[in-house]
Amino acid sequence: MDVTPLVAKDRQVIESYGASGFRVSGNSYYGAILVLPQATQPWRVAAIADISAASLAPVVESGIQILLLGCGRHMQLVPPALRQDLRAHGVVIDAMDTGAACRTYNVLLAEDRRVAAALLPAG
Repeated sequence: MDVTPLVAKDRQVIESYGASGFRVSGNSYYGAILVLPQATQPWRVAAIADISAASLAPVVESGIQILLLGCGRHMQLVPPALRQDLRAHGVVIDAMDTGAACRTYNVLLAEDRRVAAALLPAG
């Protein structure tokens, strides 16, 4: 049974995730990725400690309001300074395990919300 939500064809839909990567709108990605409504790109982050405002610049520059942070197999806390920096740019960050972030992203995208996902592999 296909559970992929109905979204505009030009939008990036997360189709699957795993221990080493993701499948988004028919394309496979190895490692961490940033998923924006119009584009998906590799993300040069290996762990939560590597995340900085600079690594999330594409999110801030695209006018996103909600950023879902897929932390891997288990949810982790977002450093307060990073949370405050994003908030100053109008972005709310919500951390969760990667599977939950993928599912939530697709639901919010189907609702036409201004959402992005910063995802670490679930392995």
